[in-house]
Amino acid sequence: MNNVSVKTKQLTGMAVLVAVIIILQTMFGSIQLGTFTITLTMVPIIIGAILYGPAAGALLGLVFGIIVSIQVVTGAAGAGSTMMLELNPAATIIVCLLKGAAAGFAAGLAARALGRKNLWLGVIGAAVIAPVCNTGIFSIALVTIFRSLAEEWALGAGASSIGAYVLAGIIGINFVIEMIVDVVMAPVILRIINAVKKN
Repeated sequence: MNNVSVKTKQLTGMAVLVAVIIILQTMFGSIQLGTFTITLTMVPIIIGAILYGPAAGALLGLVFGIIVSIQVVTGAAGAGSTMMLELNPAATIIVCLLKGAAAGFAAGLAARALGRKNLWLGVIGAAVIAPVCNTGIFSIALVTIFRSLAEEWALGAGASSIGAYVLAGIIGINFVIEMIVDVVMAPVILRIINAVKKN
């Protein structure tokens, strides 16, 4: 297969994944839990990162971040995001874009490093690292840039501190659920990747 055919297939694959991300995130991709939203849109980002590499994963993650940013600005992303936007609009948008792009890029790196030995290991590694980045960057932003807001939320939730609130609420719920979804979907991701590689 010549380089033009490979590039065309990659562009087509990326276009399909972008469409899936848009559909998932705008129609089916999120679960609202209190003030936070758990995303299910990491799966197509992980698939793209494994198939086409870290840069492609970052691009798909950025698309996800742009959609989330639009949802935040329009009020469709939930109460917590609206509060963050009111407190610091620029930082809110940057965090949305950064966490998505970083999750895709890291998933690609993990898949490349671990997949050399075993594709299955690469898929699991990407499925774990994507939500780590997504939730991790959000959590860091929350305890630094949005600390005053985090204090309010921690108080409202009856948490003893911001750290306890982040560990129990964000990492304990958001991250764990997102990671479980991604890992459970790993066999499906593996089948998709194998099917694409055969073609």
